[in-house]
Amino acid sequence: MNKKYIKILIQSAVVLAVLIIVLNTVFKVRETEQVVITQFGKPVGEPKTTPGLKLKVPFIQKTNYFEKRFMEWDGDPNQLPTKDKKFIFVEAYARWQITDPLQFFKRLTDERGALSRLSDILDGETRDYIANHNLEEVVRSTNRVPTPSGSIGEEVGDTLSDISTGRLDIQKLILQSANEKASDLGIIILDVRIKRLNYVEEVKTQVYERMKSERYRIAEKFRSEGAGEASRINGEKERDLKAIQSEAYRKAEEIRGQADARATAIYANAYDQSAASRSLYSFMKSMETFEKTFDTTTTVILSTRSELYRYLIDPE
Repeated sequence: MNKKYIKILIQSAVVLAVLIIVLNTVFKVRETEQVVITQFGKPVGEPKTTPGLKLKVPFIQKTNYFEKRFMEWDGDPNQLPTKDKKFIFVEAYARWQITDPLQFFKRLTDERGALSRLSDILDGETRDYIANHNLEEVVRSTNRVPTPSGSIGEEVGDTLSDISTGRLDIQKLILQSANEKASDLGIIILDVRIKRLNYVEEVKTQVYERMKSERYRIAEKFRSEGAGEASRINGEKERDLKAIQSEAYRKAEEIRGQADARATAIYANAYDQSAASRSLYSFMKSMETFEKTFDTTTTVILSTRSELYRYLIDPE
């Protein structure tokens, strides 16, 4: 009975040992992975880059898995000076890929070492190219003409200077230079982008003050233009008012003259019927003249030939 148990134990141990050996001999490579086999810490053979089941020497060989997909690198914000002595915070990011896993393992060991080396390369290249270009070149990409948004007080003109190198060009230069320095690391940097730009606090305050001054200048310009327009409108109003008044006075005088002429014609027709009517008309006009000319304090010297004198001495 004991021999039977011992036999079973031995068989189980053999099966377990075979299973452990098989598990340490066979390994799986997925579509998104690539493997470097090492023996006593040193790589042996070619890297395994195709998916499927692979073999290795059990126990003494180790599998080192690396990503085949694109990976990201996010840089920390760095305070950098531009060529025109403007200090800004620059934050960049990149996408990279392992193209030669064997060289990657020899030079960088793992992804942590790769990210550290990428930080050194990309931060350095970003610093160099930012320092060799003006702020406008770092911010802008083209020489496009700004389009007005319709906001009150907005000015669109020649305030933007032309640039020969823009932000996209700087990113391409950083990418090219970084790939040259990473050419022996078994990786390729696929893309580099400036994710965020911002002024340092001191420069930000100066920019805000300059923006306020610009707005005040624009407001003063509009106030001045408004005052000038108001003066022009008031001048036109006074001119038009005088023209209207003058035209109205002329029209009134014309109507009054026509009325007086018509009244005179009516009076003439009425008083020119006979010698008696004409004498009555002459008498009434003389009386109107007396009424309008003389009062209790008036002293008049009349000629004896005057019509007025005739009525004073001979009212008949």
